[in-house]
Amino acid sequence: MSKMNKFLSDNYTMLCDFYELTMGSGYFQCDKKDKILYFDLYFRAVPDGGGFAISAGLDQVIDYIENLHFDKDDIDYLRSKGKFPEEFLEYLANFKFTGDIYAVPEGTPVFPNEPIITVRAPAIQAQFIETFLLLTINHQSLIATKSSRIVRAAQGRPVSEFGSRRAQGTAAAIYGARASYIAGCAGSACTIADQLFGVPAGGTMAHSWIQFFDSEFEAFDTYCRIYPENPTLLVDTYNVLKSGIPNAIAAFKKHGITKCAVRLDSGDITYLTKKIRKMLDEAGMTECKIVVSNSLDEYIIRDLLHQGAVIDSFGVGERLVTSKSEPVFGGVYKLVAVEDESGKVCPKIKISENPQKITNPHFKKVYRLYDKETGKAEADYLCVYDEIVDDTKDLTIFDPVHTWKEKTFTNYRAEELLKPIFIGGELVYPRYTTKEIREHCAAQIETLWDEVKRFENPHNYYVDLSKKLWDIKQDLLKAK
Repeated sequence: MSKMNKFLSDNYTMLCDFYELTMGSGYFQCDKKDKILYFDLYFRAVPDGGGFAISAGLDQVIDYIENLHFDKDDIDYLRSKGKFPEEFLEYLANFKFTGDIYAVPEGTPVFPNEPIITVRAPAIQAQFIETFLLLTINHQSLIATKSSRIVRAAQGRPVSEFGSRRAQGTAAAIYGARASYIAGCAGSACTIADQLFGVPAGGTMAHSWIQFFDSEFEAFDTYCRIYPENPTLLVDTYNVLKSGIPNAIAAFKKHGITKCAVRLDSGDITYLTKKIRKMLDEAGMTECKIVVSNSLDEYIIRDLLHQGAVIDSFGVGERLVTSKSEPVFGGVYKLVAVEDESGKVCPKIKISENPQKITNPHFKKVYRLYDKETGKAEADYLCVYDEIVDDTKDLTIFDPVHTWKEKTFTNYRAEELLKPIFIGGELVYPRYTTKEIREHCAAQIETLWDEVKRFENPHNYYVDLSKKLWDIKQDLLKAK
């Protein structure tokens, strides 16, 4: 169990939709509880119209599965509802996950309509874990995706996550900080995220520190005396150019500090940072950095830099930790196959008048195809679980929407994205540190073409079906 679950001492088993219990009881009463089902967790559209998303939250899914059980209080509560037979409650008293889970590693770029997680498990178990998997992957993938956009907009300048006080609850603040770090943020103001996940925590002062003292200079002087190693002074409490910067320079010089920073949290950032840089340089404070915050996002950061703002790092809060521009990731959890009595995998499909809601059936593999010369990801290839891509042979794929579009890969490398996480209820996947996941994320983003990383009208990265999977899907559509 991770530090997070130990710290909170929470049993998340009852964090489920009630229909998962009523369906579970139904499966139990009609003697279908052991029938093997396959579910895919995937999403339909990238937030903010982006070209890709970042998968995050798997480590918390692992914690949940390992701790999945009903305690006596849970059973007593369910009994009080008067909806469940005693035999079912006895079954829940000994409940544990015994199935298989496959998932894309955290920090991996992912695309619409491909599985991020595939679950193969007895019916009650596979159905029951739906809510927790969705809320965990949806939230952290959303924040990681938004953070990646903001980090890329900063063009190599460090970005710190400042959003805890605006997050929707404690878990959103903590896991939002974790997801932001995975996606490239340099650190967070959230102290507990450092304690639990190693997300570097940092911070200096609020405006109240400056207001507390009789003068702005006294506030700066006191802070530099207490924290002489790389202090950051907040310079916009009163007047940035008339008092904030002059007092900061005076405090730094009084204590012989050259490695330092000033932070700006309001005003015309482009104009002010140009003036601040000039004043600092003229005072000989050429090593002093300029940090800015104040309701930033990727578009504002991009515009500031385009306008010539002189900024060394950013603090980004509410628009990151809430993904304010598009606060829902939209992941879904859909049945894609069942096993019959002989163990044969039988594909299932959901059909809708909305084409985006028609599912890709069957127990599937997902291959990512990389060009060997460039190292860049070219397409993702969905196929049936028993298909094998031999990257020593040419592979022709076609767009499942525009079926006349074909592309043949010759000099390529194929990598399976879905890794086994649990097999037979036992964890078979290594636990990675948040820093290791962050490093994986950075390396994976580098495999994407810049055109895929555009904020507006990104290149459409292809997620294609094998001919076998395509034919199975069409047969199921025709049969309905």
